[in-house]
Amino acid sequence: MLGAILFWIIVGLIAGLLAKWVMPGPDPGGVALTIVIGIVGAVIGGYVLRLFGLGAGGTGQWIGSIVAGFIGAVILLAIYRLVANRVS
Repeated sequence: MLGAILFWIIVGLIAGLLAKWVMPGPDPGGVALTIVIGIVGAVIGGYVLRLFGLGAGGTGQWIGSIVAGFIGAVILLAIYRLVANRVS
């Protein structure tokens, strides 16, 4: 379990950087918050994949895991931007 969480944190760092690269622009939290959003998106994406039986986080499935984390990070980043822009 701990190995899977560490795996998704590493994947989340990569996914967060990729999400920031694909969705450039001013974010209220900057690059650091985007990376944190990537980590959270990757962890959530990993658990969703495991629920559907499509992946087992922490087993070395890097490409699929990065894609899942990237998709989760982009979705969370888009939601974050919508919420943050409405509040400010």
